Formats: sequence, structure tokens, C-alpha cells
Amino acid sequence: MEQFIKPIHLISPTLLIPLFPLLGFLLLSFFGKNLKQAGAWISSLLVLVSFVISIYLFKELGNKQSLDFDVFTWMRWENVSLNFGFLIDPLSLIMLLVVTGIGFLIHLYSIGYMSHDEGLTRFFAYLNLFIFFMLLLVMGNSYLVMFIGWEGVGLCSYLLIGFWFKKDAYNDAAKKAFVMNRIGDLGFLLGMFFMLFYMGGLDYATVLSSAEGMEKGAPLLVAITLLLFVGAMGKSAQIPLYTWLPDAMAGPTPVSALIHAATMVTAGIYMIVRSNILYTLAPFTLEIVMWVGVATSLFAAIIGIKQNDIKKVLAYSTVSQLGLMFAALGLGAYTSGMFHVVTHAFFKALLFLGAGSVIHAMGGEQDIRRMGGLWKYIRITAITFLIATLAISGIFPFAGFFSKDEILAAAFHHKLVWVLLSVSSMITAFYMFRLFFLTFFTNFRGTEEEKHHLHESPWTMTVPLSLLAICSVVAGFLGMPAVFHMPHWFNTFLGPVVETSKGLMGEVHHMEHSTEWLLMGVATALAVASIIIAFVIYLSKKQVPESDEETTGFAKVVYNKFYIDEIYDKVFVKPIGVLSDLLHVVVDKLIVDLLVNASAWFVGFTGRTMRLVQTGNTGFYIFAMVIGMMVLLLIQLVL
Repeated sequence: MEQFIKPIHLISPTLLIPLFPLLGFLLLSFFGKNLKQAGAWISSLLVLVSFVISIYLFKELGNKQSLDFDVFTWMRWENVSLNFGFLIDPLSLIMLLVVTGIGFLIHLYSIGYMSHDEGLTRFFAYLNLFIFFMLLLVMGNSYLVMFIGWEGVGLCSYLLIGFWFKKDAYNDAAKKAFVMNRIGDLGFLLGMFFMLFYMGGLDYATVLSSAEGMEKGAPLLVAITLLLFVGAMGKSAQIPLYTWLPDAMAGPTPVSALIHAATMVTAGIYMIVRSNILYTLAPFTLEIVMWVGVATSLFAAIIGIKQNDIKKVLAYSTVSQLGLMFAALGLGAYTSGMFHVVTHAFFKALLFLGAGSVIHAMGGEQDIRRMGGLWKYIRITAITFLIATLAISGIFPFAGFFSKDEILAAAFHHKLVWVLLSVSSMITAFYMFRLFFLTFFTNFRGTEEEKHHLHESPWTMTVPLSLLAICSVVAGFLGMPAVFHMPHWFNTFLGPVVETSKGLMGEVHHMEHSTEWLLMGVATALAVASIIIAFVIYLSKKQVPESDEETTGFAKVVYNKFYIDEIYDKVFVKPIGVLSDLLHVVVDKLIVDLLVNASAWFVGFTGRTMRLVQTGNTGFYIFAMVIGMMVLLLIQLVL
């Protein structure tokens, strides 16, 4: 790809993209109490300005040029220089449009959703800071700048998940997310140390050029890519570091949309695609990425079947879809994985915001067993939610159909992976329509007070729903399958980012059109079959999920998420707690405290003893001086 620095008129707008959200954070932090509701609008409009500038850069640069420049030098020693700079290329352009575009819609939605919350300005300040760090993550020209954004979104997720901090359960969820992300971040940090020591820098150009000179499968590349993947597992909620994400539902619903749709959880996907040359040169790591993704996708989908909290269902759906994306990356289908990131961003943001609209209408109720019959009360929410449900289920012509089909086609040469991902997709269609039917059809199962409260959301909430619904319909046409004999715009646009990896891949699996038609037919048939099963159970037979006490057998195991949190508690949390108590008693009390207290006693004792010789008698002082001189003289003579 032809790369050069464009004139100054493009560098300045690039710098403004992250600065506008940062400005919003600062304004609301210092003047939020005076701005109140106006602060929410200012915060949202500043993100909109960043989106407009991103569109301008997209138009100016396209996929034939890139903008790579350093803002300042952080530190320098010998031949190593660590710089703070930005890289705008096709990959970062796609992420910029997604982050700022969907970020703005979530801001607009939040104006209505959070309008009566006493912490309104604080909430929007956190949202702006989150967008700022996410933009740093995707715009940086080095792993160092990426890591700054990486840690920043981790901090903001902690603040947003625990936004309603007066409830201990929400604080626990925030701490859990923060701690589990730190576990993954340690892997990322160690990977950066390896790059710095063995490759001489952290900027992408230096690292990737150094990697290209190494042998395929080199131990150093395997070590670096595995460590980076540990970071991705934490941030993008893959087995075994996924348990924080369902608990993150404690935050306000717009936070769930922001974190789980297009931004924070996709950071791991972005990082691997950005490092695609490293991973292509480390086939062993790609194999690990693929199987972790497959396992996560299937495992989370199974758990989603028995969840009854509307946001928990969507949370496990996110974990499952992220597993699907990682499986695509492990198969070497980098552009397919990113394509699903984009389509998923639209329909998952729509699902979460739709869930928020349902919760808003229900007066805070989140249990789908207490809903039902909402179609006639909140029609806009219901229609847009249906569109998103069809999209995530992979029904033609909605966006999810095209991106899922592409991933399944890439997996077809690895038959077991294809079967497992197909099963995962089938389960996804079942539990999503289970959620849809229980929420919007049959009879209303809530209280009379909740029924009286039912109403459609204000325009600030329904407009983002409608726009995301449109995107969930049309976004898939950015990547038309080859059988339609139409250009695959997404692959073409991202092509320059992964062209080196394509050359290193070696054998390319070409698929006959007849095979691709067959795969699309099978995927669609499985999805439709799942929808029919859900229809029969929850609409025709009008079954309602049993209560927690009635759930038994394997269903109880699934309902309790396979007791993974309880296992972690017994295997990791409690032993560490016991070890901490032991160290507290043995090391802290018996050693550290004893030494400190003994030192204090000794100083006090000598002070009290020496005080006795301070009599004020001049003769005694002269006598002591003479004795002291004699002692010093004797020491000198002896030595």
C-alpha cells in the first residue's frame, strides 16, 4: 500500500478527533453542575463532530493512502525511540466511523434514558472519556499508544459499570471487570516488553518489519502473539476471562451498548487484525485463537438459552459472537472477522438500546418472565428489536447473514469447526427469538402498575433505534458473497491492511459457487428451524420459563452458568484469601509488625535511659567528655 504523510490540512483534523470528546469530559467535569441537561447535549454534539471529521478523513484517504505521524517523542535511549503518534489507514478508518458513529447514537439515546438521573453530567463525562480512550486505542501508530487507550477504556468501564455506586452488587461487578481485565493486560504488557527488547521498538512499522524477517513459527513470535492474545481474552471476554462481561450488566443500559457492541469488547479483535502479520507468522497461536473462539462461541450460546434477564441474554450473546469473530481470526479470515465486528456493532447496539427501551417502559423490570404482549404498547421498539434479532440470527437479507456466512464459509475446510460454529449459530437464533417472543408476544405477565406504566420511549431514544435498524439491514451489502457476482467492498477496502498476510498464508481455499449456495442454504435452514422451535414452544404452547426453584437437572446447571463463577471462587478467590490471611498473621504481624514495634521499643528504651544522664550538672558533662576522649584514644592505640 502506498503510504505517505498527507499535507498539514489532514493532520490537524486527525488530532481533533480525540480532542473533542476529551474537551467534553473536561467541560462536564469542571462545569457540569452549571450545564446540567445542556451538558448532555454538548457532550453528544462533540462526539458527532468527531464522527463528521472521521467521514472527512474516510473520503480524503480511502484505502490507497495512509496518514502516519508522530506528535511528540515520549522517551529515547540509544537506537530506541518511543513516540506518541497516530496512524490513519483503512483499518483505523473503519473503527473510527464505528466508534464515533455508534458512540454518538448511544450519547443521543442516553439523553432520554438518563434524563432523570441525578448523576447525568457525571455519566456523560464518563462516556466522553471512554470515547476519547477508545479513539486513542484505534488511532495509535504503536502498541504503546494502543496500550494507553486499552488501559483507559478499562478504567472507564470500571467507572461506568459501577456508575450507580450506592449498590454494593454494582461495585462488585465493576471491581470484577477491572481485576479480570488487569489479568489480561499483564499478558499485553509482557508482550510489549518482548517487542521492545527483541524488536527494538513498539511502533507498528518497526515491529511488523522485524517480524517479516523472522522464520515462520519462530518461538519469539509465538510467545509475543500468545501474550497479546491473553490481553485480547481479557478485553474481549474469551474463555477463561469472560465472566466479567455478563456481570457488567450492572451499569446503565447505554453503557452495556457502548461496551458490548462496537467499542471496548472489540478491542481484542482490532489488536489481532492490526497485528495480523505477527499472527500469520505464528500458526500455532492462530490454532489456539481459533479453538478458544469456537469454545467460547458454543459455551456462551448454551448458557444464553436459560437466562431470563433481558440484558444477561444479550451479554452471553455478545460473548458468543465475539467467539465467532476470534474463530474467524484463527482461521486467518481477518477481514471476515472485522466485517462481523461492524455488522455486530449495529445489531448488538440496537438490541441493547432496544432492551433499554423495554426496561424504560417496564419501569425498571428486566425479567422476561414478567413481560409479554409489549408489541402493541411500544411498537417502534418492538419492530427495531425484531430487525436486530433477525440480523443476529443470520436471516437474509439482514446484516448478520452476510458476515456470518463469510465466517462459516471460511471454516468449511475445517469441518469440525464449521459444525460447531453452525450449532452455535443455530442456538443463537433459538434463544434470541425466545427472548423476542417472551418479551413482545403472548399475554402481559407483569403487574397492573407496570402495565399502566407502559409507554413508548421519547424521540431521543427511538431515533437511534431507527437509525441502527436501517444499518442492521443495509450493512451486510458491504460484503456480498461471491455467488452474487457483486464487489465485496469491505474486503477490497481492508485489503491493503492484510495483503502481506495473504501472501504468507500459502494455500488459499477456493470455494465452488454450488458449495457456497449449499452452505448459505444450510445456515438459513438451521436458523429458520431454530425460530420455528422457539415459535412452537413460546408462542403456540405459550410456555413461560420455569422459576428458579423449579429448574432442575442440566437446565439448572446451564441456568447457573455451569457454576464457573463458583469454581473460580473456590479455586482462586478463597485460596488467595486464605494465603492472604496466613501472610497477614505470619509475615505482617509476626515479622513486620514485630520488627517495627521492637525498633520503636528499643528507641524508646534508649531514649528513656539516656535521659537519665541529662542532669544539667556541668562537672558531670566535663567528666563524660574526658572519659569519651580516653575511650577514643584507647581505640586508636589498639587499632
